Amino acid sequence: MNLSRPFILRPVGTTLLSIGLFMVGLVAYWALPVSSLPNVSLPTISVSASQPGADPETMAATVAAPLERRLGEIAGVTELTSSSGLGSTRITIQFDMSRKVENAARDVQAAINAAVADLPGELPALPQLRKFNPSAAPVMILALTSPTLSAAAIYDAADTVIAQRIAQVEGVAQVNISGADQPAIRVKVNPTLVASMGLSIEDIRLALTNANIVTPLGAIEGSRELLALETNAQLKTVDDYGRLIVKTVNGVPIRLGSVATIEQGTRNSRAFALFDGKPSVLLFITKEGEANVIDVVDRVHALLPELKRWVPSAIDLTVMSDRTLTIRASVLDMQITLLLSVVLVMLVVFLFLRRAATTLAA
Repeated sequence: MNLSRPFILRPVGTTLLSIGLFMVGLVAYWALPVSSLPNVSLPTISVSASQPGADPETMAATVAAPLERRLGEIAGVTELTSSSGLGSTRITIQFDMSRKVENAARDVQAAINAAVADLPGELPALPQLRKFNPSAAPVMILALTSPTLSAAAIYDAADTVIAQRIAQVEGVAQVNISGADQPAIRVKVNPTLVASMGLSIEDIRLALTNANIVTPLGAIEGSRELLALETNAQLKTVDDYGRLIVKTVNGVPIRLGSVATIEQGTRNSRAFALFDGKPSVLLFITKEGEANVIDVVDRVHALLPELKRWVPSAIDLTVMSDRTLTIRASVLDMQITLLLSVVLVMLVVFLFLRRAATTLAA
């Protein structure tokens, strides 16, 4: 049996088949995903909770332990690890490969809701969960610096504008911000002054809590109209906190400014980053598992001029790290190899056939 005979007798069909194979290869070439490592998607979820001022032991006993008890009851959990620090706890749950991460996320949220009754009432917010890929690394890191603005002001612009816009880019899975934190009023209490005035730290805590409560006041209802009553007496400036009356002792009002130092700062004063010797805020961009890393980075690069127009002009936005530099070099080497292989194959065919038309047909 001559394998080549059917193709020789049907030149038109052979030509169409060759064109079809060429088109399939061309489409596959542009559709192939590009990444530095194979995509290994493990069903892993991270749960984080915060309680400002709590030491690691307290976080582990009062926050991490109740959550671990509920999370450990979920079916398919293969590994459960937790890490507690000053004012924060992070729990990582890894599931069996047969479980879908979407279904696991629903089970984790149900476990968090069940553990709420066992958690401290002073938590500023409920524990948050997010899907987590332990093998994912940032494909791009952006650094924001400013010669005039504070790190807190840069963080505010990065959190409210830049990170949200980059997260909308096709192929971007997550944008993490580091190097600073949201603006906040920091109250540094002097224990000696507090004790000498007959106060306690609990008195100051209650005064701060009661001064920032937003509660509904009710409504004025008439025969034809209803007017809702609302007020927002939250303290916003350093002077407002300084004038706050903590307690009245022997008819003398004691203000917060007389027993504490109040200053404008950030929620986490230990978050700090440097870029070129200047305080900065870093944005870590992670891609989705199936996304083409080069396309994702190119889309972010194309977005940078637009982002610079949306933030204050005093903020400088610089690409600190780009993982695609080595990947692009590898892709270029592969393209050169493919081109050389095509040329060499054509030369070998030409040496055997000795006819240009036949070589081109092949």
